[in-house]
Parts: sequence; C-alpha cells; structure tokens
Amino acid sequence: MTIQWFPGHMAKARREVTEKLKLVDVIFELVDARIPYSSSNPMLEEIIHQKKRVIILNKADTADEKMTQEWIEHFADRGLLAVAVNSQEGKGMHKIERAAEALMAEKFERQRSRGMKPRAIRAMILGIPNVGKSTLINRLVKKNIAKTGNKPGVTKAQQWIKVGKTLELLDTPGILWPKFEDQRVGYKLALTGAIKDDLLHMEEIAGFGLRFLEEHYPEKLQNWLQIDNLPEDMTEILALVAERRGIFDRYRDPDYSRAAELLVREMRQEKMGRVSFDFPDDLLAVEDELDGRNNSKN
Repeated sequence: MTIQWFPGHMAKARREVTEKLKLVDVIFELVDARIPYSSSNPMLEEIIHQKKRVIILNKADTADEKMTQEWIEHFADRGLLAVAVNSQEGKGMHKIERAAEALMAEKFERQRSRGMKPRAIRAMILGIPNVGKSTLINRLVKKNIAKTGNKPGVTKAQQWIKVGKTLELLDTPGILWPKFEDQRVGYKLALTGAIKDDLLHMEEIAGFGLRFLEEHYPEKLQNWLQIDNLPEDMTEILALVAERRGIFDRYRDPDYSRAAELLVREMRQEKMGRVSFDFPDDLLAVEDELDGRNNSKN
C-alpha cells in the first residue's frame, strides 16, 4: 500500500509559510515524540533556510522516555535545540520560551549594548497535521484561542497569537509532503493518527504495528494480548484479538478488519504502554545506506 496525503490547502500553506518567514525570529518545529523523524517534514530545511529552530517533541507522555532522551541528545549532536513537552497536560511549557530566549540571547545582547530594548520574540509554529499545535498554543497562552481537534487538518489558516509580553506565535496549518520516499514513514504517521483513517488500509497498518512491537516491545505486546508466546502469523494475532474482544462477522468468524481498527486505536491510546516508533540508531543506519547509494553513483 502506498500512503500519500497532500490536500490543496497544504500546498497553499507552504507558499504562505515561505512568504511569512521574514517576519519571524525563530521556528518552533513541532514533532510527535513517538516519531521525531517520521513526523519531521523533510521539506522544512528548504523552506526555513537558516532560521533558528527549536524542535518541540510533543506528546512526550506517550513515548518511550529512554528513546525521547536519546532523540534530544541526537539533535544536540547536530547543533539543534530540542525539548520534550506534554501539551495536553501543560507539562514542560516553560522549556519552549526558555529555548527561544537562549537562541535569541546573542542578538538581544547586541541590541541592549546599543541602548535598544528587545521586542517580543516572534516565532512560527510548523508541524504536520494532528501533532498538537493548537493544543500547545492554548497551553502557552493559557486560554482556548486556537481551534483544536483529534483529527488531522483542523487548522486551515495562519494567525498571530500573543504569549504574554515576550513571545508572539504564528500558527500555521499542518503541512505534510507530497511523497514519502520511505513507506515506513507513511505507516508510522498512520499508526499515530497523522493521516486520515479513511485513506488507510487498517489491516496493513495494524500488521506493520504488530511487527514493530514484536521486534522492539515484545513484552508490551504479550501483556496486552495476555499470552506468553506470540503467534508467528500476524493473522493469528488479529484472530486472537477478535476472539478476546468478541469481534466477529455475521458468520461468527473473526472480523479481521474491525480487529485491526481496534488494535491501531489502542496503540494510539497507549493501551500497550509508552512506545516510540522512531529510533535514532535506525535513522543513522538509513542515512548510512543513502550515503552508500549516493557514493556508488558518483
């Protein structure tokens, strides 16, 4: 299955973001802490150019804590400042403003030395759909200004929002990219709810999720299924889920489609515990593979 999703309003949003860049000091790149690589738009580098950037790993409460820390260190090794937050509960919000102030400290110091009073930091929030931008904004300003929703594609237009006297935010619609070069990225986005479910084949998404959990978090999967040994066949696991939850078709056979939907839904709801689907080591392996391909072409 090939997963793609690039509605017309996203193409328009990219053009608008490019036009507004000159108005901001800092980019807040919001990613899902469970998939920091897969939820980071690869087009971002060419869009923002040399703008200062803070990477905000949102939904940190749903991700593997050890892996989140590894991602923060990974970004630091590349000269990027990253912070982990839980915007749903308002945890870690102070880290964002502090990070922006740290990036702007040198410029503000130069302004003060010339007798100028630094103005509020202007930041643009960028992120893929359903990563929690509106919830984050509402937490920062401590009231419901930005429209929120539990499905991708809620924010459709840009708006400036003040955060006290020191920070101004430019919210933007979520922007996915036209084509996923690595289909695993598409599957991970689907698993975490960044792509509309009606565009997906849930049995394939569930199968990908099961294989990933079996490889990286077998104990969590076993605990969720309440079994000691995992069946080798993914269909057997879906059949087991259907039998345990009473999900049958009209012939009293396991309803694999509904079982797959349940499995994906409960992965998203952390019923299997805190799980990360992107690992820094895997990213390094992919980059090494790409470098090898490029070198072989030269």
